Amino acid sequence: MIRIPTRRMQRGVALPIVLMLSAMMLTTSVAWFEMSIAAARAASNTQDALQAFHAADAALTRCAQMALNGTASALPDVALEPVGWQHAATFDAAALTPVMQWPGTPRPPQCLVEGWLLPARPETRAWLITARGFGATRASQIWLQMELVVDGERVERHWRQIVARPF
Repeated sequence: MIRIPTRRMQRGVALPIVLMLSAMMLTTSVAWFEMSIAAARAASNTQDALQAFHAADAALTRCAQMALNGTASALPDVALEPVGWQHAATFDAAALTPVMQWPGTPRPPQCLVEGWLLPARPETRAWLITARGFGATRASQIWLQMELVVDGERVERHWRQIVARPF
């Protein structure tokens, strides 16, 4: 025998179903909101890093031109690979500011030009150029380097990015 539910038996069934659906929608909304916040932070960090990278790249290019023209004040030549860029006092004292202002950054990019004697190639003139670019904050920095070697009429450029801040 099939029993047809009466109105009295159906009471209170709608409330748990509505509460369960509301909880599912709320959970989904919170997850989407967290994902959008994470995506916005990632986009902001990427923009900050790109801004710092382009500032450092502009400073590196300008300082390389200044070194080739002889207008850059360079630290004295050393026989081993120069390490002045790894010390805060040396970098801050001798760093050049080839671009006076960079949009959206608290400080303009800087570069340090260090003379380098290459024992294997005594007829060449070489420099190690280190550039530091800033993002939206002073904490976001990108460091780039270029080994610039002039051998007669030939100019060699060896570029590298410094992964960790030296100081």
